[in-house]
Amino acid sequence: MTQLGTPTEAAAQPSQPPEPSKPPALRLDGVGRSYGALTVLDGLDLTVADGQILAVLGPSGSGKTTLLRVIVGLDRADAGAVHLAGRVVDDRHSWVRPEDRGVGYVPQEGALFPHLTVAANIGFGVRRGRDRTEAVAETLQLVGLVDLAGRYPHQLSGGQRQRVALARALAIKPRLVVLDEPFSSLDAALRAGLRAEVAGVLRRAGATAVVVTHDQDEALSIADEVAVLRGGRFVQIGAPADLLAAPVDPDIAAFLETGTLLTVAVDHGRAVTPWGDVAVAGSPNLGDRAVILIRPGQIRVHTAPQQTGRPARVTGSEYRGGVSLVRLRAGSDDDQDGPDLLAGSDEPLATGQAVWIEIIGPISAWPAT
Repeated sequence: MTQLGTPTEAAAQPSQPPEPSKPPALRLDGVGRSYGALTVLDGLDLTVADGQILAVLGPSGSGKTTLLRVIVGLDRADAGAVHLAGRVVDDRHSWVRPEDRGVGYVPQEGALFPHLTVAANIGFGVRRGRDRTEAVAETLQLVGLVDLAGRYPHQLSGGQRQRVALARALAIKPRLVVLDEPFSSLDAALRAGLRAEVAGVLRRAGATAVVVTHDQDEALSIADEVAVLRGGRFVQIGAPADLLAAPVDPDIAAFLETGTLLTVAVDHGRAVTPWGDVAVAGSPNLGDRAVILIRPGQIRVHTAPQQTGRPARVTGSEYRGGVSLVRLRAGSDDDQDGPDLLAGSDEPLATGQAVWIEIIGPISAWPAT
């Protein structure tokens, strides 16, 4: 029995202080950049956790390249602060040079030294000595290029050169890896396979990465989170599935190419479309007109008449490896004008073929401006 005034064994143990939380690999606080009267970056806030892959996605002119240059240190912010692993590297009072930031940079074309072998390119930024030898060997193994260590860049394929560029960035053990449109110079068949390889390499290395791209498929397939940049501002940040499921506005829905956008009348919470009335999701304050998004997966296409379906005809079809992406127009009259609806079909459908379709709601909608 514990006596009064005598501390218990548990109480006698010194309390353990909680472990300090690890700072994010990258944090932007109100970062801005202007060139004269032109504002390119406008108060950007962003946090990239350690080990996360983030894609910055935006069209040409959205500010992606300027943001990349500010993070790497090739350009300086006019406002706000850039933090790397808890350290301020750019604000109004201080600025750290690119070579002292611990950031690995993978440019668009790889920018390999043509007179150096694969191994020498990878080891270029690593200090001489045993550390360099070990770092090169480990990184060659990581990216699967051990057998090509003695080759020169002109002896490599485009995909192999890009893997060497990634290996060079990883060899310095960076706090952060920044990839600038890393697959833009490759053909479509090679891009899909290589981006899966690159994502695998980054995850095996435990690297934190920011991938700057204008390619929706690239961003959505490689990243844990996607930050959509438009006009120098982040308009939506979230997991790929969340962006696809709930774009914050029609412009993002159109940019992500998630379906068919139409401006239609709204009556008692239902969108009036050429293919029938459909329930809408989201704000009850849509008014009497709205921009709606109909996703291909919400459309059922039937080749036989359906009581619950509406007649339509196929105006075009594109085979996508087991699934056809078809365009459908309401009605059965070939001369009838109107919008086309994008849908997926497991069956091959011919242009001009009569079909019946159902739209499964609710569908996303935003007030029409």
